[in-house]
Amino acid sequence: MLYRGRMKSRIEAVYRVRSDARSIAARAHAIAVEQSVEMPLDPIDDAYVLNEVVGRVDDIADRGGGMYDVRIGLAPVTTGFEAGQLLNMLFGNTSLQTDVTLIDAEFPEDLAKVFGGPNHGLQGLRARLKAKGALSSTALKPQGLPPAALAKLAGAIALGGIDVIKDDHGIADQQYSPFAERVPAVAEAVAKAAAQSGTPTLYMPSLNGNLDAIRRQIAVCRASGVAAMLVTPMLVGVAQFHTVVKENPDFIFMAHPSMAGVPIAPSFLLGKLFRLFGADATIFPNHGGRFGYTPEECRRLADFARREWPGIKPCVPVPAGGMSLDLVPGILEFYGTDVMLMVGGSLLSAGEKITEETARYAAAVRRAG
Repeated sequence: MLYRGRMKSRIEAVYRVRSDARSIAARAHAIAVEQSVEMPLDPIDDAYVLNEVVGRVDDIADRGGGMYDVRIGLAPVTTGFEAGQLLNMLFGNTSLQTDVTLIDAEFPEDLAKVFGGPNHGLQGLRARLKAKGALSSTALKPQGLPPAALAKLAGAIALGGIDVIKDDHGIADQQYSPFAERVPAVAEAVAKAAAQSGTPTLYMPSLNGNLDAIRRQIAVCRASGVAAMLVTPMLVGVAQFHTVVKENPDFIFMAHPSMAGVPIAPSFLLGKLFRLFGADATIFPNHGGRFGYTPEECRRLADFARREWPGIKPCVPVPAGGMSLDLVPGILEFYGTDVMLMVGGSLLSAGEKITEETARYAAAVRRAG
């Protein structure tokens, strides 16, 4: 341990920095300044800025191999209590440095309460689905199908008794499948199939565009009886994501990880930050799939999503990305039952037998979970 002196009531951000021992103290100080006042300290003569606003290096730990964990205390007031500015103060300019990764942050309880976390969380999602254990889900695709074709496909999947059907995140408001036509058609097909299957399948359309467009899309969802949706926070913006979550407390929101390949630890960004901003469920690439997260990072992410956090409901981790039906038992053994599985392409490959394959998938999840 090279440096100690943690402050109370600050955001405690942790950065993994590549450096040598001789330079790390200066590097840590530079990050603290960059993420607070972003200027030399000598010209600053305001006591409040120097004592309350300037970032403080609270700890430096040698992780070996030229890597150090630097803990920096940041003033919550600098965030403006807004999601985009929080992300900016945590990692804005420092994200441009290729040898620094933001791996975690601990938030004062009062700050966490301002953001509020999920509207419903794990237990709320289970209550909507009348489920007790692990949940099953899939993605509606491929891109390019018209509303009627997507509705037919969604109905066939829902007949198999799956818990959640979400739009593929690339399906938006394209000419070949306008949002205002697609959502009512798919919602009606899913509702009819759910009535037959006895499973209250949730359909989650994908929200896209600016805040005005998203609000219009939410109005379409309400009119169609849809109360759950998919959002990609890094595409629409974390501030817009947080805004629509708080504007629609009766809705369930699932977060998609597209564009989350920034130098922020996935466990922190997808598991903790997206939860803080209001994700009831968070999708992430499972280890062993087509993306390359390690088992350790996946376990940490799921832990961040579900661990006890005063005033913040648990978020449902959703491992995805190249998953198949034969992997269900192993995935549930790894994560436990407080999880939602997502099997996409391999399920859709069943073709005309997709209802039967979905039923087999849903039953396997319920049986194992």
